[in-house]
Amino acid sequence: MRRIGKLLKSRLVLVGIALILQMVWIFFFMERLISYSIYVNAFFRIVSILILLYLIRKDESSAYKIAWIILVMGLPLFGGILYLLIGNKKPSKNLAVRMAEVKGEMGEELSQNKEILREIEENAPDVAGNIRYVGEYGPYPVWKNTQVKYYPVGEAMFADMLEDLEKAEHYIFLEYFIIEEGRMWNSILEILERKVKEGVDVRLIYDDVGCVSKLPYHYARQMEVRGIKCMAFNRFVPFLSLVMNNRDHRKILVIDGHTAYNGGINLADEYINEKVRFGHWKDTGIRIFGDAVYSFTLMFLEVWNAFRTPDLDYSIFQPHKWHEKPFESDGYVVPYADTPLDNEELGENVYINILNQAKDYVYIATPYLLISDEMENALCLAAKRGVDVRILMPGIPDKPMVFFMSKSYYPPLLNAGVQIYEYTPGFVHAKSYVCDDRIATVGTINMDFRSLYLHFECGTFLYGCKAVMDVKKDMEECFPKCHQVTLGDCRQGLLGNMFTSVLRVLAPLM
Repeated sequence: MRRIGKLLKSRLVLVGIALILQMVWIFFFMERLISYSIYVNAFFRIVSILILLYLIRKDESSAYKIAWIILVMGLPLFGGILYLLIGNKKPSKNLAVRMAEVKGEMGEELSQNKEILREIEENAPDVAGNIRYVGEYGPYPVWKNTQVKYYPVGEAMFADMLEDLEKAEHYIFLEYFIIEEGRMWNSILEILERKVKEGVDVRLIYDDVGCVSKLPYHYARQMEVRGIKCMAFNRFVPFLSLVMNNRDHRKILVIDGHTAYNGGINLADEYINEKVRFGHWKDTGIRIFGDAVYSFTLMFLEVWNAFRTPDLDYSIFQPHKWHEKPFESDGYVVPYADTPLDNEELGENVYINILNQAKDYVYIATPYLLISDEMENALCLAAKRGVDVRILMPGIPDKPMVFFMSKSYYPPLLNAGVQIYEYTPGFVHAKSYVCDDRIATVGTINMDFRSLYLHFECGTFLYGCKAVMDVKKDMEECFPKCHQVTLGDCRQGLLGNMFTSVLRVLAPLM
């Protein structure tokens, strides 16, 4: 009973109830309003027609547009208003303006290193094209003088994180989607509090929606009392609002400007298999040490400076500020971030470019598979060219409905020759690509519409690094533990196929 009482009093339940009540009130209000006058009825129908015309000409993902067009046509009186309330994918103007100003101030810090780019062009013009694209449209440059370590599970990365945090002398930046009290976070927090007392500048950003059921509302204030500078990104409010769409899904840890961690691993016990939720939690991450860390530092400061007292002197955060010795070089590294502030689907395009350039194989790990027509075509065309395309998916899903939606994308991929493997021991939360023994990317970007279009995300593109082969080895060790999906597994009967079709239409809205 205590647990039920605690759940009923939780912020997630209270906010959920508030949102449901608002939707019910809006529905009944509009129904009464429309029945009151034929002119009001005609007005809302005209609004829906205008929304349809706007969607048709809008530069938008075709799947996202089709989903809303069907919804507006199916609900001609309410569809247009519903789109105005929650349909637009752009962040609030205030959020966009603040972050754009900071990004503009970082222009010179993120300029491409043309000499390094020329080196890559001489050996791999196709890879250089992808790196040039990220450098121009991110903009995030390519780096050398960086070492990379790959982690096939969260618990291995956690051990190194603790060790590096203990060595921090100047500053620690953390930016995470989910933080939850438990062994993982409590161990990190104990070190952070101790480091604050030693004079280390500790800053923490967590996403308020990601932590809505994990942390109390005033958790940022609690951290400030402990000396940890803290902010909750895009506060979750109990009102129907467009801005709630855009979440900070990044996972970044930066220590003294020369060491950084990235990947799918949040700061909660299931990510290190300390707590079992959906069988074995399969995740991936990387540690980078060297010049490339500077891009992650700037990603963090882009968010921090937009809402807190800005740091105008970026030179104090450069990797060599607190590490005078030269860094060893291990291939080429491009940390990159994606944002809903522009019309550039950078995360999706990095994935598509890898598929388009692949010659022998592409192995992919993702927890969800809700993809655009462009991504589906890239996967299918690569397989039809003879590329060995394999997708590692969960065997035990965390969100059954989303997983069922993901399965609706299986048949066309299987027909094209894409191989799909479901990880029998548990849940796959990794977001990784590896291709042709040359390139890989590890980060936070799922293959779903939220990650690819709505969230603030980040990843690390690797070329010629030893870690590339570690990613490949990890994937190859996972496949034998999986159930390989066949077309026979996808047969659902007439009603099942109709239900799947409905889910496929709605997938871009999830």
